[in-house]
Amino acid sequence: MIYTMQGLENDHPIREMLFNLLPTEIPERADIAPEGADALGVVVEQAGAENRIRVCCVRGGKQICAEKRAPISDDAEQTKRVRTHALKSAIFEAVVPFLDTAPEWGSLTGVRPAKFARSFMEQGYTPAQVAKLMTETYHVSAARRALAIRSAGIAMDLKEKIRDNDISIYIGIPFCPSRCSYCSFVSHSIEKAGKLMEAYLDTLCGEIAHTGEILKQAGLRIVTIYIGGGTPTTLSAEQMDRLLHTVHQAFDLHALEEFTVEAGRPDTITREKLTVLKKYGVDRISINPQSMNDAVLEGIGRHHSAQDVLDRYQTAREVGFSAINMDTIAGLDGDTPESFARTIDMLLELNPENITVHTLAAKRGADQHDRAHNAQKQDDVRQMLEIASQKLTAAGYVPYYLYRQKFMAGGFENVGWCKIGYECKYNVYMMEELQTIVSLGAGGVTKLLGTDGRKIRRISNPKYPYEYNVSLQRINAGKQEILNWAQSRTALPN
Repeated sequence: MIYTMQGLENDHPIREMLFNLLPTEIPERADIAPEGADALGVVVEQAGAENRIRVCCVRGGKQICAEKRAPISDDAEQTKRVRTHALKSAIFEAVVPFLDTAPEWGSLTGVRPAKFARSFMEQGYTPAQVAKLMTETYHVSAARRALAIRSAGIAMDLKEKIRDNDISIYIGIPFCPSRCSYCSFVSHSIEKAGKLMEAYLDTLCGEIAHTGEILKQAGLRIVTIYIGGGTPTTLSAEQMDRLLHTVHQAFDLHALEEFTVEAGRPDTITREKLTVLKKYGVDRISINPQSMNDAVLEGIGRHHSAQDVLDRYQTAREVGFSAINMDTIAGLDGDTPESFARTIDMLLELNPENITVHTLAAKRGADQHDRAHNAQKQDDVRQMLEIASQKLTAAGYVPYYLYRQKFMAGGFENVGWCKIGYECKYNVYMMEELQTIVSLGAGGVTKLLGTDGRKIRRISNPKYPYEYNVSLQRINAGKQEILNWAQSRTALPN
């Protein structure tokens, strides 16, 4: 798809929306569209107290245009947001008539649709009013707006119980036994980076100890801890024992409500490691098959079988874990709606407390062709997600949080499902940005929430283990910002 643009610069939202609507085509900008070519023309002009937007799409010799107006306010960021939403909506209305089906999320492209819905509900909108807004203004389907509104309601319920000094802790272990083909996280295979693990653990324990002192000085309460990765159970039982012992020594855990460790890959799970987790009060783990189809598992580079998943799950129950999450991914190469349905059925037979249904997303840095290839799976992915929703609902699971990523197959979403009362609080706090998250380890980004619940200050750790391992002094110095932030909040008038 060729597009032209006049007026205010808006290249990114145009390309983003075109990929959302025409995922198998590669947007190309031109000064003038060639005569007779399929093209999108965008004009954004300021006229008095508003921006006027006109979008015309030409395909197969037919033209459809859409016009929007976006008010200009004294708040430059707000003006930009309103203009961007209006632009995306105009592109949507000009392009969708040429499509067989419209994207389920309409003109919404953000990663946090529940937060979007919640922002209006917290202004006093009823769920029905939010649903109407999402339909009429943002073109969201009935199923997706219901999903967003439900997740927003759960977030609001949890938000009411959060104290001003409550925080959560994230600890990252960026190592895996091997790298899965779909993975876009900063993680390193043991084969290539195993020699860094012991030094990494030394640095991490040093960061934990120092951060614990800072949190105590700041008077902050830790309510959830989440150890993720990578695959934390890549650590040996002895290394895990050392890490968790340090956590208990460094942090005041009297207010802790939830302690999660991603056991993740079944090929890293042993009874010994699970026993260590249980010993230190971990009450929620993830065992993530992604698929229960052995051919699919082999194709994506997972070094385990479906039977391994079943065996490790049984071991976890025997050790005493009563809250287990299991992940699946819709859209993996080699998977079909039929085989994906079998995966869901097998997980439901195990009866875990949580099942997270992800949609395959193109890796960060993937080129346009790879993204387009990924998006061609739209119809299959739609079927897979519908199958999951129907089967999980029938089994008594409910959706409780969701998020989207760029370049997801079909433009869909990731959804956490749970049995009633088994919501993972950390997932909601983190994704909906309800609470300060102090992040430890390589690639960690601490997010300090402002008193308005919106402004966020960030403290970033070095991204890669080899950088992280030699940066403890700098990392610890950066943690002083947590104390400064806490003191500034305390100093504010009530």
